[in-house]
Amino acid sequence: MPAAAVAPATAPVASSAPAPGSGRLWVKNPLAAFTANELDAAGGLVIENGVITEVLAAGQSPAAPCAEVFDASAHVLLPGLINTHHHFYQTLTRAWAPVVNTPLFPWLKNLYPVWARLTPADLELATTVALSELLLSGCTTAADHHYLFPDGLEDGIDVQVDVVRKLGMRAMLTRGSMTLGEDDGGLPPQHTVQAPDVILEDSRRLIRDYHERGDGAVIQIGLAPCSPFSVTRDIMRDSAALAEEYDVRLHTHLAETMDEEAFCLETFGLRTVDYLESVGWLGNRTWLAHGVHFNDDEIARLGAAGTTVAHCPTSNMRLASGIGRMAELEDAGAPVGLGVDGSASNDASNLILEARQALYLQRLRYGAEAITPERALGWATRGSARALGRKDVGELAPGRQADLAMFRLDDLRFSGSHDPLSALLLCGADRADRVMVGGSWRVVDGALPGVDLPALIARHTAAARRMVAG
Repeated sequence: MPAAAVAPATAPVASSAPAPGSGRLWVKNPLAAFTANELDAAGGLVIENGVITEVLAAGQSPAAPCAEVFDASAHVLLPGLINTHHHFYQTLTRAWAPVVNTPLFPWLKNLYPVWARLTPADLELATTVALSELLLSGCTTAADHHYLFPDGLEDGIDVQVDVVRKLGMRAMLTRGSMTLGEDDGGLPPQHTVQAPDVILEDSRRLIRDYHERGDGAVIQIGLAPCSPFSVTRDIMRDSAALAEEYDVRLHTHLAETMDEEAFCLETFGLRTVDYLESVGWLGNRTWLAHGVHFNDDEIARLGAAGTTVAHCPTSNMRLASGIGRMAELEDAGAPVGLGVDGSASNDASNLILEARQALYLQRLRYGAEAITPERALGWATRGSARALGRKDVGELAPGRQADLAMFRLDDLRFSGSHDPLSALLLCGADRADRVMVGGSWRVVDGALPGVDLPALIARHTAAARRMVAG
């Protein structure tokens, strides 16, 4: 499905990014740098007006004087990490005992009634916790798949927009949906589904009110029917048509478990990729969460279509869903990104640790030589940017947004390490020291300026206890 050739149906929304400092900043001589391309950044970066203007090789200096210099000699420098699949609200149901040892379908059946109690205040807290945790792990752009809209939470995406802006991150917020309830053979309880006309009208509203286009976009909107076992074919087709009309992206869960495969065969008479094609989703506008159970032919078709897969290794291990064929997908032409998935199946929101999990899980399938730390970091940066349809983030290069993640290697876990870039993943880095979004520092000395974490944790913990108590 090619990008829409016509102009979007609504005027572009102006970027809501805070204005960065106008002076030139030299992030100088990092301990190591991963650019996610062929450029050498051993000499650092020059940043002006929130954009990278120069990438300097070892021994090079900026072309003109810089008003500020940041000594990065103790830091490993990466593009800001990009999370392509999450469910922010699930931070309220982490490590809940009744689902600790269950696979996906019973996990969902137990959690749906709990999640149906979600309120706007709960969602605000859950989103703040998820985004704060992501920022501290070096993540600068995050996609969320929100498909729960119980009575009173009709404006759930609006709640998330406010939190993203307060924390100064970028986000792809997807308007999820569930239309196939238990009464019609689906998995969700009937009271958690919505009528298609309500979903589509709200999708139009969100695109009109919030979707930003072009470089530097802060808030973008995607359309995201939840999964084959929770939505009808009609809402899949209608969402694809709406995404084409408004030139926005499409997202859903697909091929996560063998139970899902069996459901598609029984309900639709099709395997998952055949089903995807039948509803108009097999194209480069689409990115899929999980993609664990594809056969050779399906991998080739996904690659030919340019459909992206968001690899969620921790969730796949937690729920025993399987090991996806990510190297083969990538080699076939299907971009691969990384997602932490919901915090009830991970149960964390830490993207640098997710890159480590991806490295190790994919080595189990392909071996050590095929899956390098650089390849895993490429999935967390450049590949994830492609999943979200962005060309302005995910790499360190002139003209890209100044979204940076910087890690120190002076903790005990790194003592004795030799290659700084490999040490990030092999020694288990879990917290960034500095994070920049659009030229503005959002993490400083491992902390979030302006965020009272103890107070946030206390409020969030109380909300989580109330939710599971009923």
